[in-house]
Amino acid sequence: MGTESPSSAQTISELQEIKGRIHHRLMDRLNLKIIDELEADVVRSEIGELVRELLLEEDMPLNLQEREKLVREVQDEVLGLGPLEPLLADNTVSDILVNTYKQIYVERRGVLERTAVRFQNDEHLLRIIDKIASSVGRRIDESSPMVDARLADGSRVNAVIPPLAVDGPILSIRKFSVDPYTSKDLLNFKSVTPGMIDFLKSAVKARINILVTGGTGSGKTTLLNVLSGFIPDNERIITIEDSAELQLQQPHIVRLETRPPNIEGKGEVVQRDLVKNALRMRPDRIVVGEVRGGEALDMLQAMNTGHDGSISTIHANSPRDALTRLEHMVGMSGVPIPPLVVRQQIAAALNLVVSTERLADGRRIVSSIQEITGMEESVVNMQEIFYFKRDTVNLQGQVIGAFCATGIRPLMVKRFRERGVTLDESIFDPERVYE
Repeated sequence: MGTESPSSAQTISELQEIKGRIHHRLMDRLNLKIIDELEADVVRSEIGELVRELLLEEDMPLNLQEREKLVREVQDEVLGLGPLEPLLADNTVSDILVNTYKQIYVERRGVLERTAVRFQNDEHLLRIIDKIASSVGRRIDESSPMVDARLADGSRVNAVIPPLAVDGPILSIRKFSVDPYTSKDLLNFKSVTPGMIDFLKSAVKARINILVTGGTGSGKTTLLNVLSGFIPDNERIITIEDSAELQLQQPHIVRLETRPPNIEGKGEVVQRDLVKNALRMRPDRIVVGEVRGGEALDMLQAMNTGHDGSISTIHANSPRDALTRLEHMVGMSGVPIPPLVVRQQIAAALNLVVSTERLADGRRIVSSIQEITGMEESVVNMQEIFYFKRDTVNLQGQVIGAFCATGIRPLMVKRFRERGVTLDESIFDPERVYE
């Protein structure tokens, strides 16, 4: 239910029971084939009229506010995701975390808070999870109790059901803005500085290979979307993702998505297969949503064989950790390559590692930008160009700090000039500090 309180004559459970009865009777009357052919607004209006008629037949002492609330909830149940619809429509909510049917949290401005929204029971929540999974051709049941999926707007969905989820079904939704964030938004959020944005924009235009790293919820995908926005419109971009969620705005985009195995355990298509196939599709840029396994080897080889300007993300706490993880993932490909050779490939393929971080106050920032400069003996060399310097935490719990340049002029500036990309080099002045 929502945040409104029912009248003293009705308890929450009674209203839920009425809603359940109305929903079942409504499904008996509806012609589902006609619903698919009509516009959503027309269907919503027709359902509203039917529900009001059924409520009159129920002859329950409900006031006008309760009646209209039930009408909206049944409409959401049939056409949307039930109790989650108001949260999905709330632009201040970035994450929806359903911990069993009776406990739902949301994240607003980086802070978690519990809501009064709830499902009727486990079966109700399972029905919504199945609706999400089946809409993108995925399945979830006892034999396959975990699923990664997405909503129509690209929002990322993960669900786990019993027997893996001990207390009941669990659903996590990472919402994406209808209007993708731009570099101006990141500047307004104080996630980066104008100088850092100019540098990253120049790097993308100069076809520098970039790896974005950070922890869960640190803003990797958001930054990847912003970086991809700097790719010229006349280039062919191929995106490869486990669950399609990138919101690229260019006209020439080919989107590829992995496929899980079917009920017989066959037909699986993993990211590595898609990376290999993408190389045959004449890409100007390859954007891998997130490197998770053996596809790391194919991606590095692509970067080393003329497909420069590629961008990807990886889960890691720092740029150095990202390279270590990448090395381990190459090992997951099953191809026996000596560690030194892997590091040489990484040093040759990657040019820039951008680290994101979620601060204790919920703000997401670009915490470090480091250039890969080559190999020294068996170590991949890196030099930091920009970083975020923490000072303290104020009484309101906000992290106080500043973005700084180290003063190092990156080697890739020479490549910028060769490619006709101009950059104001005063951004590397260590005396310039941004709060």
